[in-house]
Amino acid sequence: MDREFVDKKISEIASGVCSRLGFEFVHSELAGTKRNATVRVFIDKDGGLTIDDCADASRAIEAELDALDLIPDAYVLEVSSPGLERELYTIGDFRKFAGKAARLKLKSEINGAKSLKGTIISVAGDEIVFADNRLGEVKLGYDQVQKANLVFDISEDLGKK
Repeated sequence: MDREFVDKKISEIASGVCSRLGFEFVHSELAGTKRNATVRVFIDKDGGLTIDDCADASRAIEAELDALDLIPDAYVLEVSSPGLERELYTIGDFRKFAGKAARLKLKSEINGAKSLKGTIISVAGDEIVFADNRLGEVKLGYDQVQKANLVFDISEDLGKK
């Protein structure tokens, strides 16, 4: 089977399972080789995930993957939280985390910078307003972002700022 097709089906299955179990599907990826595949699924939940949440999602996703025999050889399934410094995969993630610290890697330079670190101010349509620590306020299109992650700030996240 085509790897892109399998990757898409994994996302569909994981998204459906998450919806049924009350979790947010964040992202999935298929890594490794055909004979040594790893399926990673990132999920979230308001208030945070427990190990039991991950185990429940893992069992349900595995059952559906195995029923469809999408990955004919043995594979490893990893289900986890996206973490404190989670990657931002969609423009919706930028909206959700407006006001939070982030690091952006850009496809091309903006004002001489290929990366930005600061705070997501707002999102309108596909335009992101970002307060960079060096450049100040920068407006950029979502299509200019190559990769983005939240940046964990212990003082902010513990409410001590």
